[in-house]
This record gives sequence, C-alpha cells and structure tokens, in this order.
Amino acid sequence: MEFPITRMRRLRRTAPLRSLVRETHLRPGALVYPLFLCAGEGVRKPVSSMPGVFNLSVDEAIKEAEACAQLGLGGLLLFGLPEKKDDQASGAWDENGIVQQALRAFKKNKKLDPLVMMADVCLCEYTTHGHCGIVTKSGDSYEIENDSSLDLLARTAVSLAKAGADVVAPSDMMDGRVAEIRDALDDDGLENTPILSYASKFASAFYGPFREAADSAPKFGDRRSYQMDGANLREAMREIEMDIAEGADMILMKPAMPYLDVIRAAREKFGVPLGAYQVSGEYAMLHAAFERGWLEPEPAMLESLISIRRAGADFIVSYFAKDAAKVLG
Repeated sequence: MEFPITRMRRLRRTAPLRSLVRETHLRPGALVYPLFLCAGEGVRKPVSSMPGVFNLSVDEAIKEAEACAQLGLGGLLLFGLPEKKDDQASGAWDENGIVQQALRAFKKNKKLDPLVMMADVCLCEYTTHGHCGIVTKSGDSYEIENDSSLDLLARTAVSLAKAGADVVAPSDMMDGRVAEIRDALDDDGLENTPILSYASKFASAFYGPFREAADSAPKFGDRRSYQMDGANLREAMREIEMDIAEGADMILMKPAMPYLDVIRAAREKFGVPLGAYQVSGEYAMLHAAFERGWLEPEPAMLESLISIRRAGADFIVSYFAKDAAKVLG
C-alpha cells in the first residue's frame, strides 16, 4: 500500500501510540553495572576519566550494590584492584582477594539477592606487567604465553565461584580458556556455575579510561597478539563458535557501539544469551559531549543503549546502568 492510504506517521502521533508499537525495549533488569573494588575502608576514589565512576572499598561497594538492587538492575560485573601485584597474578585466585572478599560480603546481604553477581576472570589487574597472561621475556622481545596462563585463569574462576560468584566471565582472550575453566569448575563440584565468555573482545582504542579505573594498562607492548583485530567479523564468529563448543553458556561482545554489526551477526548465528559491554571509552566520550553541552544527556544515553539492544544484545554492561534505570523506572 502507498501514500495516501498508508501513512506511516499515524502511529507516531502520541507518546502512548509510540510506546504501544515500539519494537525494542530497555528495562533495568537487562542492565549490568560494573564495580571496581579496592582495599581499605571508606574508600570512594573518583576515576578522573569516567565521571560518576569510583574505585570502591567493600563497605562502599555494598552501598553502591544496594542502590543498584533498589533500581532493579540485573546484576553487577566485578573487577578487583589488589594491594600487591606479581608476575603470577596471585591476587586473582587468592581466596582472600579483593573480589572474593566482596563476593562473600555481598552474599551475606539479603538486599542484594536480586542481583546476578558476575566476576571478571582475567590476570591483567593483578600482574606487575599488566598483561592478561603469563609473560616470558628475552632481551627486548616478549611473549604472552597461552597454555601456561590457562591454569591460573581456571584457578581464578574456581576461587571466584567458591566465594559466591553467580557467573564467571573470562575476558583474557587466551585460546582454550573456556574449556579449562569449565573442566576446573566441574572437577570442584561447581558444574552449575555459568560461564559468560568475552568471546568477541577486540583490541580497541575505547578501553583507555577502564585501564585507569582498573590500574591494568600494560607496562610494555600492547594486547593485539591476543585481543581481536577490529577489522575481522568472520574471525569473531569463529571465536564465539569455539567458546560455545568449549562450554560457554553466554557470550559477551566488547566494545558495543563501534561493533554493532558484530552483535547483529552473532545474534543471527547463535542461540545462546548474548550481552554487549558499552565500554569505558564509549561512556567517557558521551560524558565529554554532555559536559560541553553538545549532546543532551538523557536522550543520548538512552539512544546509545537502545542501539545495542536493537542490534541483538539481550543484556548490556554499562556505566550508564544506574542512570538509565532511574529514567526507565
């Protein structure tokens, strides 16, 4: 049918009509808020490049988590800043590590029961060199070892699950880590702990502010030998397929907005739950525009999130999660 019989604007006339026929919806329960946990008490240290984001001691993190639960958010994604670092990332798998301490405290708090506690599994925050795996150096050259890193990643996942993580989320991009983690969890009687794999994690310019927040910038080199080349869509599909075959229950795409085509391709190809991480650089650049009056904060924030949902993400990890939930109600 053509104009004038068909008038597309008829269903756009009023807010109730637009709401009734809206194809894609945002809801607080599909939003996950990242928390950066550090040692101490009463610590609420601002992250300079991410307005409204803080490094939090466990007592302050509990307050933040309670606010998230009240807002109806779906969950939290937890990162740790250890007091000490070493080449073996021992703080990542220490039963008294900062994230493990937080998880035990969170699980004792009944107000936090509605939140899914997701724990990031990686080594970069805990190593002296800031890489996501074991490093061997020879003169000026170095290698991020794949296979020798797998045991430490698996130990980390088991430690976090024992401490109370509902979901473990490996973000390291070492080959074979999902299978190693699945085997280790199963061997420890944790067969019901799901794995959320960062199956498609690209080497991106948008991670800069996160590396300040998590104190995880590499001390030398970069991560391009293990994180994905941003030009490769077909390779991303192979990565996802392999991780699902190894036992991943859910997958996470990272970054989100610069890779909406990857999210869409994954949604069309795979049936597992799919999340997307609206990363620190996406958040920071929008806030920079807000502060200069170049963009109106609320509609720009919501539009950025709805674009990720429309591309196919079932849930979104975002530093906007709390602000969005306040608007969505």
